[in-house]
Amino acid sequence: MALQISATNPEHPALLLELPWQLPLEQWPEEYLVPLPRGISRHVVRYARAGDEVIAVKELAERPALREYQLLRDLDRLAIPAVDPLAVITGRTDAAGAALEPVLVTRHLGGSQPYRSMFETTLRPATMHRLMDALAVLLVRLHLAGFAWGDCSLSNTLFRRDAGAYAAYLVDAETGELHPRLSPGQRDYDLDLARVNISGELLDLEASGALHPSVDPVDFGTEICARYRSLWEELTRTSVYPAGKYHYIERRIRRLNDLGFDVAEMQIEHASNGDAVTFVPKVVDAGHHQRQLLRLTGLDAEENQARRLLNDLESWMATQDDYAPGDPLGARPEVLAHRWVREVFRPTVRAVPLELRGAMDPAEIYHELLEHRWYLSERAQHDIGLGTAVEDYLVTILPGARGTPRPTAD
Repeated sequence: MALQISATNPEHPALLLELPWQLPLEQWPEEYLVPLPRGISRHVVRYARAGDEVIAVKELAERPALREYQLLRDLDRLAIPAVDPLAVITGRTDAAGAALEPVLVTRHLGGSQPYRSMFETTLRPATMHRLMDALAVLLVRLHLAGFAWGDCSLSNTLFRRDAGAYAAYLVDAETGELHPRLSPGQRDYDLDLARVNISGELLDLEASGALHPSVDPVDFGTEICARYRSLWEELTRTSVYPAGKYHYIERRIRRLNDLGFDVAEMQIEHASNGDAVTFVPKVVDAGHHQRQLLRLTGLDAEENQARRLLNDLESWMATQDDYAPGDPLGARPEVLAHRWVREVFRPTVRAVPLELRGAMDPAEIYHELLEHRWYLSERAQHDIGLGTAVEDYLVTILPGARGTPRPTAD
């Protein structure tokens, strides 16, 4: 049987032909291999170089190879964080003509490490929490797309820092199933498998002496499930807000922030009975908001200020008619951000007289005004708007009330 390469890109077969497919993966010479950390796998897996690409090659039977290849393509179509499928190669034979197992070829995710390898080093508590958050986000996104993983583990998940964001990526989709929608029972079963697998791998690392003493294997697996459930509830519960009551949206963003997540994307669908809002979460590194705000708007702010301003920017963008994430015909985020600076941020800041600002910079002024609007809107149970907030702020907060603690809304 002749060697057959089923590939997603016509350029890949030519590059892949240079590799020694007539040899079992275990016998590949070092000259073809790339030394990268690997998790535990039921199959033989090797990293190799094909042209300028670093690829992961996994030997398995033809039917599961083709099935996993298609599932990875489906996940890519659904914009789920997973490795890119490149090819399935069948018809492999050795020098004597004996059949060799087919292989699945995926693109190595640059700058990534298996979750398992992360726990073989000393982790700061903040890093460990971000690892948990990123894995919880991945599980939620898979389940929202109708994908039951069936084998979530530290070895089957890659971790990567990407422009300040912490992200987890699915590696092994062999046991996965894609459905139009998952039932609560399917999600609970998948989540319980993840808890058992993750805690089991950590116990294995603990027994080998590779796990840092500060990490409790059972607690870690349980905590990921708790983070998942909190995030799932906050993202999926029905929220239809009366038109114009955007402080309700801000309240929901704050709850996500309290859970340790930020809003990567927000969509507002206008309907006759109100505005339906959906969110896409992300986990971010320190300083991310400063860099993001500076890139989008040119505004230089402290991290907490930047986070607050970006939340307001995201809420404002979602109300614009030409805001269409992922649509090439929609306005670019940078264009909308500069419009927000010109039409919202600057006029609002200028409404506060210079002599009343004290040592506050524009970002801090705007942050204070947003907080004041939030407080007044919660008290009034409707969005009062920035204009009204500025007027009240000038009378009740500046100049005589400077430094007086503002009551918090229930």
